[in-house]
Amino acid sequence: MSEAADWWGTAVSRIEPDVIELRGRPVQELIGQVGFAQMIWLMLRGDLPDPRRAALLEAALVSSVDHGPHAPSIAVARMAITCGVGLNNAVATGVNLLGDVHGGAGEQCVALLEEARACGDTAATVARRRARDKYLPGFGHRFHTRDPRRDPLLGLVERAVADGVVAGEHLRVAKEVEELISPVPMNIDGATAVVYAELGFPAPLARGLFVLGRSVGILAHAWEEAGQGRRNKGPLPPSIRPTYLG
Repeated sequence: MSEAADWWGTAVSRIEPDVIELRGRPVQELIGQVGFAQMIWLMLRGDLPDPRRAALLEAALVSSVDHGPHAPSIAVARMAITCGVGLNNAVATGVNLLGDVHGGAGEQCVALLEEARACGDTAATVARRRARDKYLPGFGHRFHTRDPRRDPLLGLVERAVADGVVAGEHLRVAKEVEELISPVPMNIDGATAVVYAELGFPAPLARGLFVLGRSVGILAHAWEEAGQGRRNKGPLPPSIRPTYLG
């Protein structure tokens, strides 16, 4: 029995008859007292953040919620719900598209910022990266000339740095990168990467946190599409035929 219990040993939760503890805290003490962003922090890191750090995390999550059907994760969720699957399936379909190209740039940008910070030479890091690939994760946007989410997020981080809430090293490096590759601006992935890195989240969790935020938009779009009554919605209106390349 102990071998079976140890097989699923976890510090995340303790579930027994009449007992639910999350990171050692009874759930009844959390309900109504802790916000969702705080709960995410608690589950991932084992403690509760102070209000300023929780507010930064929440701002990053809010900023990532939706980018319309231009985003493949949103479009595919809307198509999926018209195929007769449930909301859970539609949301999972959208989430499963959040890979290295669509959804992974935040994680990659945290890694970039960490590399430049450890190296101590942002220009050298950018040069090495661009020698391999002209694309730098977290910078530039195919749709926006200047991402409207950048300034509010970075403004929050700047105020947090001024108040001693976070150190500001990742913010400094991100701004140095942006200056080096001007006029290409930082995008939402870069701005959220700054937030997550300043809060101490490792790079892989930047993608996980993006998934949590974007799941809200995916759910909203799938639910809206479910109410429009379409069946088997494809990627193009029926009047448009894909170009035949044969």
